[in-house]
Amino acid sequence: MNIRLTGDLLMEMNEKTYLRIEEIISLPTLSGTTISENGKNVAFVKKTANWKDNRYRNDVWIYEKDKEQCYPLTTRDIDSTHALWSPDSRDIAYLSPAGDGENKKNQIFVKSIDSYSVVQITDEKEGVSQFKWDPTGKGFYYVAQSKETESIKKRKELYGDFHHIGKEFQNNCLYYIEIEKVIQNDKYEHGDNVVYQLTDGKDFHVHEFDVSNCGKKVVLMATPSPNMEDTINGDLYILDSKAGELQKLNLNKLLGGSVCFSPEGSKICYAASLMERDYYKTHIQDSTLEIYDIHNGELFQPLTDFDSTVTPLRWTARGILIRWQHKTNYLIGLLSDNGSVEMLSENVDGFIMDASITRDGNYIAYNKALTNETFEIYVDHKKITNENSIFKGKLKSNRQIISWQSSDGLEIEGVLSTPVEFDANKKYPLLVVIHGGPAWASFPIFSDCFNEKYPIEQFIEKGFIVLEPNYRGSSGYGNEFLKANYRKLGIANYDDVITGVDKLVDKGIADKDSVGVMGWSNGGYISAFCSTFSNRFKAISVGGGITNWSTHYVNTDIPYFIRMYLGNDPWNDPEIYTKTSPMTYIKSACTPTLIQHGERDARVPTPNAYELYQGLRDMEVDTELIIYKGMAYSSDQPGVNMAIMKQNLMWFSHHLLGESMEDFRVL
Repeated sequence: MNIRLTGDLLMEMNEKTYLRIEEIISLPTLSGTTISENGKNVAFVKKTANWKDNRYRNDVWIYEKDKEQCYPLTTRDIDSTHALWSPDSRDIAYLSPAGDGENKKNQIFVKSIDSYSVVQITDEKEGVSQFKWDPTGKGFYYVAQSKETESIKKRKELYGDFHHIGKEFQNNCLYYIEIEKVIQNDKYEHGDNVVYQLTDGKDFHVHEFDVSNCGKKVVLMATPSPNMEDTINGDLYILDSKAGELQKLNLNKLLGGSVCFSPEGSKICYAASLMERDYYKTHIQDSTLEIYDIHNGELFQPLTDFDSTVTPLRWTARGILIRWQHKTNYLIGLLSDNGSVEMLSENVDGFIMDASITRDGNYIAYNKALTNETFEIYVDHKKITNENSIFKGKLKSNRQIISWQSSDGLEIEGVLSTPVEFDANKKYPLLVVIHGGPAWASFPIFSDCFNEKYPIEQFIEKGFIVLEPNYRGSSGYGNEFLKANYRKLGIANYDDVITGVDKLVDKGIADKDSVGVMGWSNGGYISAFCSTFSNRFKAISVGGGITNWSTHYVNTDIPYFIRMYLGNDPWNDPEIYTKTSPMTYIKSACTPTLIQHGERDARVPTPNAYELYQGLRDMEVDTELIIYKGMAYSSDQPGVNMAIMKQNLMWFSHHLLGESMEDFRVL
């Protein structure tokens, strides 16, 4: 495209700037949207950056439809999340930290929107991770860690503290608590019949659950332990909450992350792998919806023409509210008994983060971002927030979807960000930002929660254009696209990236001698592969990336993930681990490489970073290693995220634009 600008417009643009890094990080994140059963009120969580205290803060906000008024429900200097309306729509419950000193854990609080009174409901030592209202409104079902056993306590006294790996776990259990009994008891503990433990913590770790509308049954998605390796061993159970009877459903499926009851409580809907569990251990597969009849044990797959992972959100009187990804869009719809889907997304282009619907299916709320926008809250398809006002008086990059063919003919899409004054006859320095996953994607929207490491707007202001490729294995492009990544990690991903670069070079808009690449997690792995495998780039940034599959296999908390993509373990197939590891090609490395890594990243531990750093130093390649103290995958401190972004901005500005690196270490 080629845009002609008038003199007045050029003058106005010269006075404007793109979002600064602080402003990018300060973009509010909206989540946890939930609508009351009467359809009159909506609650959501708004996350903002508190620069004074260098932390993020979450507050529950309320929108009253009748008053068309939006305001914060929680205003204390403490986080509040996971808001849920009571069945009668009069009260709202949420999670907020409580306790003594630094040992504050999330507990359930209840507040009426008509009064200022707040009641703390739970007092769990390790906190509450999730909860749901009892459909009668009398209490809550919630998930919390099992208590430390007396034998473990005694062992600590005798010998000190140690952990028997793979044998000892504190599993998540399901509990029930009655509100009235809490109010009647000033001091409430597990021993006074206020809290009822519904599942045993022994070999039973609760991940997800739902409660039937009658309140008599609970469906549980559980694994033998919280160990990530047990993710593939999840099962569904039906709990008779009155009789205390637990029934296992023998499905032999790799289960998804959501499950829900039908309105009458006779069926359950869940996401499951297309293949049986044993097959999934070595093959990448998409998943679909299944419906299980509790009474007769019949299974039914209502969607046969959806080539995408579908998540069931709630089963209403009008059908099942579902959410799915289609390329760079996330959509919602109502699935009817006959398998047809009524689209509820008013615009097919956009990303719906989460959605909430009333039991009768007549009222809905969700948060959605349109192309080139950040997220807003919608109630019955009407926008009720104005978060995009942050762009007023600012320049904003243009994000569009482009496509190209990889070297094996596979079609790849990506998001291309260009400046307002983009000139198609000019060659721009190009930066490639690679998403993690790999089963995730880049989207043409503005959201700090999707990209907290790389300041795309500042890159654009510096004069770069930015490509975010959705390489093979990315979600939203169908099952065959997912499987195209099987045993082809690294080299095939590199081909997907470099052919996208070549596409822009051939179009004459990218300078082939001025290209940089960066990414975090799996994006960091592909960036590390680019660093050692290729000489096509002028600078690279590797964030939290895998560098050696064999050593990573014994350090990560998800070795099954590696087997799923490489097809075997390193002892039985060392060749595939060697072929796909960036360190294999370290002797040919020549590209200046910045390495960034979280100190406490259990998914991709720091040995990956140190191995690449030492290898690059031995090859006399310009490299920097930065370890972020206390950080896992991401930081809960906006200051750390600002440092990560600034370091990347300076690294690429120096190596591609010739700018100074004088302040790189001290910022």
